[in-house]
Amino acid sequence: MLKLVSAILLSASCFMSQKQPKPTLSGQRIRTRKRDEKEKQDPLAFRDAIIQGLQEIGNNDLDQVLTFLDKSGGKLNYRLYGECLFDILFAGGVLAPGGSILEEGEKATWRTSVCVFEANEEDLKTYVQVINKVIARYRYLQKAFEEEIQKILLFLKGFTEDQRNKLAIVTGIILANGMAPPTCLNKLSSDILIKEGIALQFLTKVFQSVVKEKDFTSLSSLIRKAELENKLMDFFPPNKQTQEMFEKHFNANGLDKLVLFQKAQQAMGTRRAFQQQLKEMLTEETPVKEMIATCKEEMKKSELLEEDVVFLVWKGLMKAVEWNKKEELLHDQALRHLKIYTPLLATFTSQAKSELTLLVKVQEYCYDNMSFMKVFQKIVMLFYKTDVLSEDAIIKWYNGGHSTKGKNVFLEQMKKMVEWLQNAEEETGSEEEDEEEA
Repeated sequence: MLKLVSAILLSASCFMSQKQPKPTLSGQRIRTRKRDEKEKQDPLAFRDAIIQGLQEIGNNDLDQVLTFLDKSGGKLNYRLYGECLFDILFAGGVLAPGGSILEEGEKATWRTSVCVFEANEEDLKTYVQVINKVIARYRYLQKAFEEEIQKILLFLKGFTEDQRNKLAIVTGIILANGMAPPTCLNKLSSDILIKEGIALQFLTKVFQSVVKEKDFTSLSSLIRKAELENKLMDFFPPNKQTQEMFEKHFNANGLDKLVLFQKAQQAMGTRRAFQQQLKEMLTEETPVKEMIATCKEEMKKSELLEEDVVFLVWKGLMKAVEWNKKEELLHDQALRHLKIYTPLLATFTSQAKSELTLLVKVQEYCYDNMSFMKVFQKIVMLFYKTDVLSEDAIIKWYNGGHSTKGKNVFLEQMKKMVEWLQNAEEETGSEEEDEEEA
């Protein structure tokens, strides 16, 4: 019996150790999924199909053009040939490097007249609408479109003046409607485009188009988004990069608001530079006399107005300190700090307008920084005693020259001081009359 059990176990062990043959797929073919198949690229066939379809329609019916492009997206590979598609819609054919039309294959399919370059100016906006609707239908075309805009701007020299003008108008409409990022305009900074005046001519036409499509506010916003607000002069040929030429050119082209915009940007840059220099002097604890001399020199060099300078000085002084969180200690800290720099402030309040500007800015600062609300009158008194502010300026501020910010609180604080100043003024006037009579 024992021998029989041992034989059975040995037989089972041998059976389990034998490798079973794996099933084979002889005579069967494994099918590859469609998305795994690599499509053979044939851009000329794509071009031929698009151009032939557009030529059959003609450029008189853009609604049919849109219908054709919409349906073609389901048959042709827009995802693969997006660049070719936009080349054709802009230039009428596939663009070779430099901007010329690629002349390969059947001559009849090299180019089409149904494109931006061949359109009438009054139809250009409709062409943009067609392109926008195609992109809206096939969202994946957005990236190819943005790349196309950047590429085609590099080819400006290869186009005719008429083609450049049409492209500029269309670019303005595209940018005004947010169809492409404004940063594409940086492609115009090519040395050869600038030197030959092409960049300036094109940019001017784009700006005119944006204003016509929207308004100047949209243009100024677009310029900022493109980070060109301080670079507009760079698009002028090297021998014309002067303020006089800038104003003459844009005024002549109906963009006088752009001249004002540029001046405002220059002034902003100047103010930032002044603030930075003042900050460095305050950090290094430069003697007040040296600060006065430097600020005077910068004011003259930068052509800043006195009221601008006194505001920048006030702003810089208040930013230079880490204020105490306890209100009663903060008040003493503020007065001690400002007393050191009253000669600097007094230097730039030689005019009534500058005095009033400073007073209003002090008021607004105390309102915006609530811990300073109760110290406003003490600051004004300090400035009066140190000849930063005159009684005339304080009375004028009180009688209507003030800001609306915290008006009632600050007028109440100043009531007794203003009454005192007015009484002192009347007494001085009476004394002078008595002296004249005597």
